[in-house]
Amino acid sequence: MDVSRKENLPLPPGIINSIKAGFDVVAAHITAIFLPLFLNLFLWLGPRLRIDALFNPIKGDMVLIWKNGGMSAADIQNILTWYDATIPQINLFWLLRALPIGISSLHFSQKVDQTPFGVPSVLQVGAVSLPGWLFLLTVGGWIGGGLYFRSVAWLAVENKDVPHVGVLRAIAQTALISIFWGVLSVMLGVPIFIAFAALLQISQFLAQIFIMLLSIASIWVIVPLFFSPHGVFLKKQNMLTSMISSAQMARYMLPTSSLFVLAVFLLSVGLNYLWSIPPENSWMTLVGIFGHAFVTTALLASSFIYYRDMSAWLKTALEKMRK
Repeated sequence: MDVSRKENLPLPPGIINSIKAGFDVVAAHITAIFLPLFLNLFLWLGPRLRIDALFNPIKGDMVLIWKNGGMSAADIQNILTWYDATIPQINLFWLLRALPIGISSLHFSQKVDQTPFGVPSVLQVGAVSLPGWLFLLTVGGWIGGGLYFRSVAWLAVENKDVPHVGVLRAIAQTALISIFWGVLSVMLGVPIFIAFAALLQISQFLAQIFIMLLSIASIWVIVPLFFSPHGVFLKKQNMLTSMISSAQMARYMLPTSSLFVLAVFLLSVGLNYLWSIPPENSWMTLVGIFGHAFVTTALLASSFIYYRDMSAWLKTALEKMRK
């Protein structure tokens, strides 16, 4: 592409302008924050779905197996300490926050005495009911995520007269994208973990180099992953077409898109620390829940606006390059 063609290209969408537009549009349509608001309220004040009763009866048998296997007493104690600090605090209702398409939520410590109403009810999962709960909560997360993304994507649609993506189609495509990325994560994650463990046995320095290279290479996956649902909700594409569109945008606009994703990540994670400052037994947590619901919804709207404008810019740029 020569200099004259470069000069004729319009300026690409700005990161700051996209984020500002997202906050403006959510402020004008505040009902868009209702789903993350209600989910956070449920995870904070609602019942806990625990799994410790499922594992407590076999804890003694596992300790005996570890001892017979030659594991040291210190290692066994470390595992038991981790178990006591982690397993009893798991709330399976967290699965309602599905990935990569899901309703955003804060992470609550889930201690039984950490609500203004006192001790919440606790439900225990058994071996028979566990598969059913996992299925229902996963499907519920897909439904909630599809509806949430659909409602926020509508805010980024410029022509409101054009029919929006259907509810059933949005949920079905959400499920397909989630399953695809879940399978791909397992396929990539297992070999990576094995390679890291092998390098760690050889040299800690080599393992650190491996992690650094992996972090750099992950940029090529994170950006397409981040924008892979957007074509479904903005352009009514199917899963495959939407993922191809996301990969094409990452191919041409990787540096700029990476900066946008990084900005959204830093804002979201950084402000989550602010929203988590009030103790969970204080009604001030409501302020954090509202702030989290508003900011995360605004950032999601910003991503749809950025994707919309970047797709239009890329289409114009490619057409000018072919002339």
